[in-house]
Amino acid sequence: MPDGRVRPTGMTEKCGVVGVSLAERAAARPLYYSLYALQHRGQESAGIVTHDGFQQHSHVEMGLVGDVFDETALDGLNGSAGIGHVRYPTAGGVNNCCAQPFAVSFKSGSLGLAHNGNLVNADELRAELEGIGHAFTSEGDTEVIAHDLARNLLEGDLVRAVKRTMERIHGSYALTVMHDDTVLGVRDPEGNRPLCIGKLEDGYVLASESAAIDTLDGELVRDVRPGELVVLEQGGEGFDSYQLVERDSTAHCFFEHVYFARPDSVIDDTLVYEARRNLGRALWEESGIESDVVMPVPDSGRAFASGYAEAANEDADTDDEAVEFAEGLMKNRYVGRTFIMPTQDERERAVRLKLNPIRSTVEGKSVTLIDDSIVRGTTSTQLVDLLKDAGAEEVHMRIGAPAIVAPCYMGIDMASRDELIAAGRSVEDVREEIGADSLAYLSIDAVADALDQSRADLCLGCVTGEYPYDIDGEASDRDVTRPGVGETVVVGDD
Repeated sequence: MPDGRVRPTGMTEKCGVVGVSLAERAAARPLYYSLYALQHRGQESAGIVTHDGFQQHSHVEMGLVGDVFDETALDGLNGSAGIGHVRYPTAGGVNNCCAQPFAVSFKSGSLGLAHNGNLVNADELRAELEGIGHAFTSEGDTEVIAHDLARNLLEGDLVRAVKRTMERIHGSYALTVMHDDTVLGVRDPEGNRPLCIGKLEDGYVLASESAAIDTLDGELVRDVRPGELVVLEQGGEGFDSYQLVERDSTAHCFFEHVYFARPDSVIDDTLVYEARRNLGRALWEESGIESDVVMPVPDSGRAFASGYAEAANEDADTDDEAVEFAEGLMKNRYVGRTFIMPTQDERERAVRLKLNPIRSTVEGKSVTLIDDSIVRGTTSTQLVDLLKDAGAEEVHMRIGAPAIVAPCYMGIDMASRDELIAAGRSVEDVREEIGADSLAYLSIDAVADALDQSRADLCLGCVTGEYPYDIDGEASDRDVTRPGVGETVVVGDD
């Protein structure tokens, strides 16, 4: 990574997108507040593009939302319609040219595009577009979508242009797009990435998560449907819906509920916090173990541990058999992901800087430690050592998701198979590696049940090795073929 920073050992967030169309109020500050609410989805760059009815205005830089925007920057973003983006790099480099929204002017007007997700066939489309004269300024797949959409807008109206682009791109995407001063949202046909619609007092908003709508004192209307185009009416008067592509099944990313989304967000009609509590309850039902105390890995394991402990105590016959739920690890919130760790000794010490055990909670006790996932296993190993150094007699690890055995190609910066501790290894092998007294993961079926979804409607590639898209060298879990580059699609066709 650049500037001496160490990439986190766990999964890193995807991206967050937002778009607003208001009656008369300037869009810049509502977009700014929304990006703050979505900051957990990306910390590398932030940007806003607005349109005042005459011209497009853009401010995009590397850094956190609070560092990228000041009063001067916001005052320069004129117009009552706009889109915004926070990014963690999943396709393309960590630099200014890949920061979003991507903005471009072309013969039919101006275009801004913010993308959460990852395309499988971006390289093929880029080569085709370069072959007919398109010049690219970045390595990211967002620019590929923007160029393809701009090309199609030269040949057809907005709805048909979006449909043609959707028929050519293959992969996961939730998009907020600005064509001149019209804001629209698009969700991929599998619904892999989340996107929702909210109503404000003076307009409408599109956002990756409903928490952004709450921040604006808005009301969640519904999720954007898989394969749907939503066009916000100018002046914030309403929105139009176009179901452009339909599939027999979806491929919702189950890790949105396990880890990525804010607990107070509602995604696909499910409150994330309750989903995690239900996953914790299922974890107890499948692999509960008697211990003196149940404690979460902060912050991601908290809701799981709450549900796990509640289910355990419901099964207890007496108060003496009840398990204690306690915060046994205190988090130092001032040690961020940019903390410089130049030597191995300091890297090993990093967990002690970030998490400190409460000795009285664990000393002389058997502990069940609840976390959302294990990726490389580095943090889990350090946490087990930390608790045993603090006097825990036993440390049992319980994980609120299945074992991660394969990489994600859909927009999550996840390790390769060589780096995944569970890839090609048994649960006992992983338990021994991290030093826990026992280890259990949640089953895939339990995840589907807790989310009230069928396995066929979830993207489970990282835990099965079979993906809902046509990916070179990987197995698919459904009958799917990526669109061929250069195939003729008549824009006027419905």
